[in-house]
Amino acid sequence: MNNPALRDTALFLLRLALGVIFIAHGWDKAFGTGIDATADQWGNLHIPQPTLSAWVVSVVEMLGGAMLVLGLLTPAAAGVLALDMVAAFYFVHLDNGLFVSDGGWELVLVLCVACVTLVVFGSGRASLDRALSRFA
Repeated sequence: MNNPALRDTALFLLRLALGVIFIAHGWDKAFGTGIDATADQWGNLHIPQPTLSAWVVSVVEMLGGAMLVLGLLTPAAAGVLALDMVAAFYFVHLDNGLFVSDGGWELVLVLCVACVTLVVFGSGRASLDRALSRFA
């Protein structure tokens, strides 16, 4: 694809969709389900330091998601979120098969690959990364 406008539109839509999903999941861990309940669930899954992990992951997902929406430090934010999904794959979803309806790993796989796409291709022109690069 050699159409910069189309590429940048696709990257913007990808950032927006991923950002909203990560913000929603981080918000749910912190304020929906709650940190204590999330930590209890994660303790049962043998996730190390479940309370600290619940706090860190909820903040990473909310802040990282917001950074994707804004297109701010996109490759770094997407890289951290991809690692978050690798951890979710390993600790939570690996033994549950493919389908998300069974607690499987299909969603975390798609989210991880989408984040890797942003690491590789960046945020595109409709982003704070692009706007701030003019001052560098």
